[in-house]
Amino acid sequence: MSALSEPEWLKSSFSEASGNNCVEVASVETNGIALRESESPAVVISTNRAALRALILEVKRGAGRTVRD
Repeated sequence: MSALSEPEWLKSSFSEASGNNCVEVASVETNGIALRESESPAVVISTNRAALRALILEVKRGAGRTVRD
């Protein structure tokens, strides 16, 4: 991605019809991923594909567990 180009943001097909209640992702740089909340599009976090994949797998593995304080 060049400094002047805007990333192509993708929303989940599970998003609300209004499109204001979801996480959006975009591919950036060579191996990067950018994430943002649709309600706060100016706040963007970046990671790499391997780290995002590891997070998703961990979330799926614990999908039935309850988190307690």
